[in-house]
Amino acid sequence: MDWGTTNLRAWGIDAHGKTVLSRDSTDGMSKLTAEQYPSTLRALMAETDAAGTEVLVCGMAGARQGWMEAPYMDAPADLSQLAAATVAPNMPDGSYKVRILPGVCQRERGAEDVMRGEETQLLGLSALLPGYSGLIVMPGTHSKWATLDGTRLERFSSAMTGELFDVLRTHSVLRHSFAGDLDTADREQGFDAGTEAGLSHPELLTAMLFKTRAAALLSGRSPAWCAGYLSGLLIGAEIGAQTVEHGSDPIPLIGGARLTALYARAFSKKGVTTRIIDATDATLAGLKAAREQLQ
Repeated sequence: MDWGTTNLRAWGIDAHGKTVLSRDSTDGMSKLTAEQYPSTLRALMAETDAAGTEVLVCGMAGARQGWMEAPYMDAPADLSQLAAATVAPNMPDGSYKVRILPGVCQRERGAEDVMRGEETQLLGLSALLPGYSGLIVMPGTHSKWATLDGTRLERFSSAMTGELFDVLRTHSVLRHSFAGDLDTADREQGFDAGTEAGLSHPELLTAMLFKTRAAALLSGRSPAWCAGYLSGLLIGAEIGAQTVEHGSDPIPLIGGARLTALYARAFSKKGVTTRIIDATDATLAGLKAAREQLQ
């Protein structure tokens, strides 16, 4: 199970490693008290043979405000040891044997950071790309930039790019520029313009943000162009501000199809090649690898 802040995803895996069922729910951590997790799990898996079923959980269910806190492992961290740090919450009826995987934290002063769920995807990447060593970028609400060597997570950092886009789009003065169809063809033109600006001058991000509004008022830019510009500006600034070194190998991008495609497009403007890894594939590979550690 991948139990996130807003959503819950579960997969049933048979003895041969084949996925035999898949379930989704909007009962994420933000909607639940600790006491509600067992009943939510039972409801999600209704009409299945639950007796004795092992359930391995990654994500926010292991947060302090989740089902049961799974203390962070400290980076640098060997992700092959994730399973050894699981915690086991109580299931009142004993129907499931639940274990929750830990997150990873970075305690170095000035570089403090945390992740929950992404560490499982990184373990999955080490299984999907055996021996990979280098930079991995994980676009999302809070994007992660991680350096991995096999199963060893050396260091990582987070960027609030996705959340900033949502906040600015819905709660700032820029929202007035997005009243209309946001999916017309000129959204790509706006994205390219924003990406170029962000990549070239990430240090000017706060000054360039207002150009989203000014372009609508003075140049008649469409809502789609403005949405593309804001997205490109934030992604471009995120990439442009990073000083993490990477080799000649394509940088793996772990995430959903639409967002990883935008990051790949932005990286290409710097002449950097990427390869897209589906987030679900990485999560499942990581959960399977962690399950093998328990045997």
